[in-house]
Amino acid sequence: MRRVIMIIAIVILAATAGYYFFIITKSRQQKLSNTSKSESNNRIIDTSTAENLDFTNPKKSAHYETNTPAHGEILAGVPINVVIDFNFDLASPSEIKINMNGKDFGVGNTVIDDGGLSMRRAMKNDAPDGIYSVFYNACWPDGSCHNGSFQFAVNRSLSSDFSDLTNNPEVTIDMNSLQFSDEKIRISNGTKVTWNNLENVAHFINTNPHPAHSYYPVMNSRSIGQGESFSVTFNEAGIYLYHCSAHPLTMRGYILVE
Repeated sequence: MRRVIMIIAIVILAATAGYYFFIITKSRQQKLSNTSKSESNNRIIDTSTAENLDFTNPKKSAHYETNTPAHGEILAGVPINVVIDFNFDLASPSEIKINMNGKDFGVGNTVIDDGGLSMRRAMKNDAPDGIYSVFYNACWPDGSCHNGSFQFAVNRSLSSDFSDLTNNPEVTIDMNSLQFSDEKIRISNGTKVTWNNLENVAHFINTNPHPAHSYYPVMNSRSIGQGESFSVTFNEAGIYLYHCSAHPLTMRGYILVE
């Protein structure tokens, strides 16, 4: 009888241990999933229509930090340039190529920014929709070079989600309740955009990515307090990606200049 009781006790203990192992494993998987989502949010990208696109894995060179557009990002318009940020001084002959189907859609030469931590290359505004592969060669003052790559896509049909504010010489975007009153807008070339802070919380207007803010440096403000504003006049067609650096996960914006 004692033997039977012992066997039953062992079976119950084993079942209990198995149950708790299942609960712990499921909890850990949920935490990993949430962490992955958080990391994705920190990249400040929109991959809402990525299900029909097949992006390859990116390759990061030595001293790489960030790039704009981000890998896997799908844009409603052509970026004005491709920018890659590093944590070490760049030197010639660093180079960026923006390719699709064997053709380079970059314009002019690759430029190393003042300070030496970012390099950029302009992109043809009439480039077609599709996936672009960016290949870059990052070189250092000692003459060594390291290559890397990433991809992004252009899908102009996404512009239907943007508020059409074209043909207005001036446009206002309010900042309230930790949001931009209009997150996605289409404007005409030469339009002046003004951001007004309506709440008692400081905000910033910063070009992507976070925290390098290198895509379009003109679009970087100082702290904007309640009742204060910041303005930028856009004189080049293309898409502009920005955020509030104090609230980068919730305050994101896109301006499509036509």
